[in-house]
Amino acid sequence: MNFAQLLFPDFSLILCGYLVCRFTVLNRKVWEQVESLVYYFLFPVLLFHSIVKSPLDLGAASSLVGAGLSLGVCGILLSYSLPHWPWIGRRLDVRMHAASAQVAFRFNSFIALALAEKVAGPQGLLMISVLIGVCVPLFNVGAVWPMARHANRGFGRELLRNPLIVATLSGLVANLLGFSIPVWAEPTVNRIGQASLALGLLAAGAGMQFGMLASAKTLGGLILACKHLGMPLIALGMAHLFRLDPTQTTILLMFSAVPTASSCYVLAARMGYNGPYVAGLVTLSTVLGVVSLPFALGVLGPMR
Repeated sequence: MNFAQLLFPDFSLILCGYLVCRFTVLNRKVWEQVESLVYYFLFPVLLFHSIVKSPLDLGAASSLVGAGLSLGVCGILLSYSLPHWPWIGRRLDVRMHAASAQVAFRFNSFIALALAEKVAGPQGLLMISVLIGVCVPLFNVGAVWPMARHANRGFGRELLRNPLIVATLSGLVANLLGFSIPVWAEPTVNRIGQASLALGLLAAGAGMQFGMLASAKTLGGLILACKHLGMPLIALGMAHLFRLDPTQTTILLMFSAVPTASSCYVLAARMGYNGPYVAGLVTLSTVLGVVSLPFALGVLGPMR
């Protein structure tokens, strides 16, 4: 399978979003509203529907969930460990690291959802929805923890208010209770899902910005290496450790290699850290996804 060709349409949408935001009247203020629409309404509907429409095998899902959570914990520990590396660690700015550590393990759910069905079919969409549901709380805690001295909100309240977590948990409950979307509502829900993927990718492109990357080159390089090289390699190890089947392995590898979350820079800025620097890392991570995804799926995938 030619993964570069398979991923090209989605990254084309990201590029379109970037160009439209930079060179038309549809500027950043417009796309902030689009992001809110996708995050609070369109994506939760897509997540709920993708989980409800397919019977969930708890036995099979438990291995994938275990692998996903283990991947997340390892990614967080790897990112946290950078200031403690010999020779290099002592030259890293502690505050800059606290703000950017999240880039090394968080993921762009817009891109992950858009790609899952392409690489693994409808079952892949169900699997990525489950991974998002169980990993978002872990990754959010991991992102906030280094900056906790400046946090004014409790972890529990923020996690319970996260629309992606609410949609996933409610979808899992509905699935286990045998609930299904009424036939008459299926076309509407399907169109909402399609709209969420396209708008999500465009919004990811619109959020890209190159800013203060030169201010901490070594730190940025290490963070991005952890994200786009370390995470896929850890994912491959977890796939072997948890004995995942080929489809689960493909989804876990894709999950590990997608660009980081576009909201990283928002979190850093709101907590009093260097938002523009983190925004630059997010942008470069999005670009590197063109390389890391084919590497994870095309190079590491056959090693399963």
